[in-house]
Amino acid sequence: MRVNEYVVAGPGDGPYGVAVDDGGAVWTTLVHAGQVARLDPASGEVTRFDLKAPESRPMVIAPGPEGGIWFSRSDNQIGRIGPEGEVTSFEVSSAAYGLCAGPDGAIWFTLLMADRIGRIAADGKVTEYDVPVPGGFVSMIAAGPEHLWFTLNQGNAIGRTTPDGAIEVLPLPTEGAAPVGIAVGADGVWFAEIGAGRIGRVHPDGSIEEYALPDPACRPHAVVAVPGGGCWATLWASGTAVRLDTNGVVVDEAVFGPGTEPHGLTLAGSSLWVALETGVLARVG
Repeated sequence: MRVNEYVVAGPGDGPYGVAVDDGGAVWTTLVHAGQVARLDPASGEVTRFDLKAPESRPMVIAPGPEGGIWFSRSDNQIGRIGPEGEVTSFEVSSAAYGLCAGPDGAIWFTLLMADRIGRIAADGKVTEYDVPVPGGFVSMIAAGPEHLWFTLNQGNAIGRTTPDGAIEVLPLPTEGAAPVGIAVGADGVWFAEIGAGRIGRVHPDGSIEEYALPDPACRPHAVVAVPGGGCWATLWASGTAVRLDTNGVVVDEAVFGPGTEPHGLTLAGSSLWVALETGVLARVG
């Protein structure tokens, strides 16, 4: 597949998460620089927002329900960049990692080391909920029409919650699967098993199926659901991204090259955007 690359940072800055806003601008977190970057694909212009906290380590990024861009931070904060470029933050109890806009109009997040998920309401109120898996490493989180779904990387499970914090845990069949990325699609909930070299899916009936990838050492990291069924996934150790159809068969591949370390990804229309550790945002399609 055709790949176009846009340099947005130095190779040591660490692009990680990626999101596209309503205007078509592409955003990424620069983990090691303590910054967030915005790319205008039409002009190639890059704007960087300094969080003035070198140890903030911004990670996952997503559009908010009101047009702002939200991102998790490792320094016990959730950040937001408003439509006019204003940077604000909300204090949480521990290092934040996963983040998404929920079906209830709130921003939901995970606290990796604290065994909690949380939400920030429209009025700024922060509420946190305990996940009943000690040491589970609550990782990515994604929104469905009724539930929030999240991965328990060390708990070897998928969790889901209603917006009022009623949590259920679904154990995975493979030991050491270490799920990370997760996405909700029309054909189920897709997730990446970084420890097993597989992509998994929770079917609408609640059953779990796992699909082996060609290289078991490829380290699948993040996933995004495809509107017509199936998903894309980044393969961190292989320097590629692959698309699986609704049957779990690999049908497309985008090659970025050795050492590129693809992390976050998102779909915008017919384009797939991928954040590469080399300081690049790659556009596939």
